[in-house]
Formats: sequence, C-alpha cells, structure tokens
Amino acid sequence: MKNRRLACPLAVLSALALSGCGLLPGGGDTTRTVNLWLMRDSASEDFLTRFTASFEAEHEGVELEITIQDWTGIGKKVTDALNGPGGPDVIEVGNTQVAQYADTDKLYDLTLESVRDLGSEDWLPGLAEPGSIDGAQYGIPWYAANRIVIYNKDLFADAGVKPPATRAQWLDDTEKLNRNGTQGIYLAGQDWYTLSGFIWDEGGELAVDRGGLWAGALDSPAALRGMDFYKDLQALGKGPRNADEQNPPQAEVFAKGDVAQIIATPSAIPVITKANPALKDKLGFFPIPGKKAGQPCAVFTGGSDLIIPENAPERTAALEVVKALAGEKWQSELARAMNYVPNKTSLASVVAGQEATATMAVGAARGRATPNSPQWADVEADNPIKPYMTAVLTGEDPKEAARSASERITDTLAE
Repeated sequence: MKNRRLACPLAVLSALALSGCGLLPGGGDTTRTVNLWLMRDSASEDFLTRFTASFEAEHEGVELEITIQDWTGIGKKVTDALNGPGGPDVIEVGNTQVAQYADTDKLYDLTLESVRDLGSEDWLPGLAEPGSIDGAQYGIPWYAANRIVIYNKDLFADAGVKPPATRAQWLDDTEKLNRNGTQGIYLAGQDWYTLSGFIWDEGGELAVDRGGLWAGALDSPAALRGMDFYKDLQALGKGPRNADEQNPPQAEVFAKGDVAQIIATPSAIPVITKANPALKDKLGFFPIPGKKAGQPCAVFTGGSDLIIPENAPERTAALEVVKALAGEKWQSELARAMNYVPNKTSLASVVAGQEATATMAVGAARGRATPNSPQWADVEADNPIKPYMTAVLTGEDPKEAARSASERITDTLAE
C-alpha cells in the first residue's frame, strides 16, 4: 500500500546546511518528490502523517511520497532498486542488512553527515556499527529494540525474590522460582539471539574478521563460557531443547501463568495480555543481568537503519529527510509512539514513562549486532548455531559441537 504525502505549497528547498548559501539545483516552481521506502509497522500512520506535514511545511517545494514495503522478499527488491536507473531516495533496511547492500557499491557514503549533522558519537552501537563498513557510514540509525526479562510479579513475590543485579544472582533466584509447579524461566533451547548476548558478555564473538576473511568463533573459550551459562539457565525451566522461542510462541506459554520469566522484546506484552488479561498488572521488567552489578548483559539489537542509494534522484532533499527522521525531535516522537529505543543513548529519557521501553533502553546501551559480513544472512538462512545449542543441551561435547558449527559458519561466510 502507499501512504500518499500531504500536499503543501510549492517553492524550493533551502540547502544552506549543505552548501552554505544558494538553492537546490533546478529552482523555480519545480516540485521535488522524495520517495521513501519504509517497512510495514515500523511507524504508525499517525506518525507518518505528522512527519510528512511538518517536513513539507518546513521545506517548501518538496513533497514526500512514502511507500510501505513488506519484509518478505524485500532483499531482492532493494537490490534491484540499487542497481536500477534511479528508484527510491531513502530506504529503511534492517540494521544487520546494511552490509549486504553496501557490498553492491551502490550506497551513498553518509560519513560526513553522520559526524557533522547527526551526532554519531552518541549513537547506539547495535545500530551504528552494522551501518559502518570499512570506516564509512552507509546506514543511519533510526530505531532499536532488544530483549529484556519479562517476569510475573506474583510469582517473584511468592518466592521472595526481586529482580537480580548479576547473572550469578539470576541463576540463584531462578532456581528458587523453579518450584511448586512453576517454571523458574521458560527458555527455548535454540534462542540464539539470547545466547549471542551471553557470548558477547564473556568477551566472545559469533565470528571474527581476520583481514577480510571471516571465521566462526563459537569454539573460543569466551564463547564456550557464554554457552555454559545458557545451559545452566535453560535447565531451570521446561523449554524445549530442540526448538526456538517461536515453537511454541514463548509469550503464549508465559501467559498460562505458571512461568516466572521469559527473555523477550516488549512486543510480547500485548500477546501475553491478550491471551491472559489477568496478567496485565502483574508484569514486571528488568534488563538481562550482566556479570557485574550495574552493568547489564550485552544484548542483540534489532531495528532499522536508513540508507540513501547512489542513484537517488533527489539525493540532496533525501539527506534532509534522513537528518529529520534521525534527529532529536522525530526520534523522540517515534520512540514514544512506537515504544522503540531512540537511536542515541542521550535520548533514553524520552521513554522514561514507559516501563518496558525504558528497561529496553538500559540494555540497548550495551547492544550489539550480528557479524558485519555481507554473507551473514546466508548463515541465518541455514543457521548452524541452533543445532549446536541443541547438541550441547542434550549432552554432546561442547567443544566439538562448537568447532563443527564454527566451521560451517566459516564456510558460509567465505562463499
């Protein structure tokens, strides 16, 4: 579907911030249309309507046309647009997808704007790092989301425990919660995004770049320690060892009322309360604990970056759109409207009144993304991390299982 832009008076967009003086090329009464591709459900219709009206009012002679895209099949569609004669001017992409599009050499280098106009030094690392390829910034962070612990306040109170400050305390408390028919935690055996956080917290990596050649790193001592903690935690519940968090959907399992906690994004909350409205006022939230008190665990950061194709017909105006969407005003508006984490740590306070989102923002400060290889999507397509986790949880030798999974990652990243 398309959300048609709101028409505004015609004139010419000022480009003082880019040129110091003068007007955009092709002045007069020519209207410039900036075409944005945004993903379905990334922003509400109300937000897009308000942003469009505000932007057009402030930039005479520019109209925005927003095309809503679906995630299914978007990779080929974006690649085709990048290689075409000139398609969209701004494209929203998943933060971990930037590398594969940058590999086409068809993205506009936004490094200058990142430093000069957008305060890149304060960006969330989980959004900024995957947007940076070989020292050049191609993806501008737009919004973030990450996992937190969602817990049942009544079950915590019955067991006499409070949200833990460290991973060690978390294990002890979860063991106390695992009683009288209650699962201390529901953690599926193949929740590899959660495992990634434990690996990073130990100083390990999923894969490492060795002079341009990527290699799997699940068999490093640090990564093995992360898996060992995952195994201890997963054993304190009845989550399946051979399935991920969607099989069955963990939010629905939690909604039955006999699970003390799950690790999930706040998007699980409406699923829980719809399935069991009685839990609405019984949900609590805390960041995934880290090894040290006062420092939450590293977490996988999902979300979106904004890119501008080299072939963008209205590149100068597109830059203004990106700067607006990534700037403080509209970052704050988007975070409040959609319960997202803003793209800067300094903006975390704008969601202070939204408990789950504020909790998410605490973890986002230590957010990470998957390895910045153009081939990482191929790893996830036939993910060797999942069977590796099941192998360890069912008693196989961790080092051997990790070595085998790492070799598969290495081979895929070399293709």
